[in-house]
Amino acid sequence: MTLLHRIDHWLFKGVSVLAQLFLIGAVAAGFWQVVARFVLSSPLDWSEVLTRALLIWAVLLGVALAFRHGAMLGVELLRSVLRGGQRRVLEWLVALVCSGFLGFLAWIGGQMTWRVRFQTVPSLDISISWIYLAIPVGATLAAVAVLLRVAAGVTATPVPLDGQG
Repeated sequence: MTLLHRIDHWLFKGVSVLAQLFLIGAVAAGFWQVVARFVLSSPLDWSEVLTRALLIWAVLLGVALAFRHGAMLGVELLRSVLRGGQRRVLEWLVALVCSGFLGFLAWIGGQMTWRVRFQTVPSLDISISWIYLAIPVGATLAAVAVLLRVAAGVTATPVPLDGQG
C-alpha cells in the first residue's frame, strides 16, 4: 500500500468515524429533547441547537465521504462515448471543476466563519464559528476526496473504510 493510499484510508476512516459520532450525538440530543419536553414537561433550551449543529457537521463530513466514493457530477453520456486518454481527460476535467467549486465553497465558508467568530450561540455558550467551521472543513475534505479519487483512477474503487478488501 502506497503512502497516498494510507493517507487516503486513514483520513477518510477518521472522517467517517467523526460523521458517525456527530450523527449519534444529534440523535441522542434530539431524543433527550423529546423526553424532556413530553415526559418530564421541562423542555431544554440547548438540545435543539446542539442537534442542528451536530447534523450540520455530520452532513458536511458525509458529503466528503460521498465524494470519495464517487458521488459527484457525472457526465455519463459523454464518458460512454470517449475511450482511453480522452476519457481520462474528461475525468480530470470533471474533478477539477468539482474541486474548484468545493475550493470556492471552502474559501467563502472560511470567510463566514471568521466573520461570525465573536457571535455566540446563547443556549450552548460557544462561538457560532464552531458551527460555521463545518463548511470550509467539509468542502476542503470533499475537494481532497475528489482529487484522491481521480488520482487513483476513477475506475478504481476507494479503499474500504473498514480496512477490508
